[in-house]
Amino acid sequence: MSGSPVALVTGAARGIGAATVHALCEQGYRVVAVDSCAGDGPGRPAGVDYPLATSDDLEAVAAAHPGRVDVVVADVRDRAALGAAATSAVERHGHLDAVVAAAAVIAGGTSLWDAPEEHLRAQWDVDVRGVWNTAAACVPHLLAGPDPSRGRFVAVASAAGDRGLFHLAAYNVAKHAVVGLVKGLAADLVATGVTAVAVSPGSTRTDMLDATAALYDLDDAEALASAQLLRRLLAPEEVAATIAFCCSREGAVLNGSVVSADGGFGG
Repeated sequence: MSGSPVALVTGAARGIGAATVHALCEQGYRVVAVDSCAGDGPGRPAGVDYPLATSDDLEAVAAAHPGRVDVVVADVRDRAALGAAATSAVERHGHLDAVVAAAAVIAGGTSLWDAPEEHLRAQWDVDVRGVWNTAAACVPHLLAGPDPSRGRFVAVASAAGDRGLFHLAAYNVAKHAVVGLVKGLAADLVATGVTAVAVSPGSTRTDMLDATAALYDLDDAEALASAQLLRRLLAPEEVAATIAFCCSREGAVLNGSVVSADGGFGG
């Protein structure tokens, strides 16, 4: 059994997920890094028009922390695969202490009535059902651990989780649902010691933000910084630091909360 805390992170190959793996490793965690690594291949959901992360991206994240990261190629739409990843983590390390559901995709660029159904389906299946599957596969292990009061479940929502964004109706639906999912999960976990929280980033410098800029016909994602009071884009590492705090013992006070890590989005 490992004496280090153990975390499982989805969407771990790049962006906020990768930054979260790095942040947790720096705090002494061993991490199971999960990603679909679909790239631009057939595993990419229909309606998603930009390349997703690859296995090379995931391996690069692990290579930054020799011996501390277990790489798992699995799609969050596949509950059985997530279950196998969580079980393997417990079998190898003896326990699972924190879970971060960061996997997500974005699609849009039109009004709701013009949007193809595949836009809603892709974001519902990955951004919402993927979080549901991650919780369903992993929370029982948090509850069964040697110290459930250490158990943390963190879902990455979005500033879109409490407002409407132009030409991103399906993404708004998905992220509102993630917030509701976390609140319901926190209620189900009452008095167990395990906590659930959502972190809602603003515009963060990631490949997904580049894809968002393209949906708005912007040449540079930096133009989106004007929507935040900071008047700059967030770095993935900044959001990851917030997520890491949510995973800590002190993060228990955030149970059932939506943490706005958005740089004053909308201001």
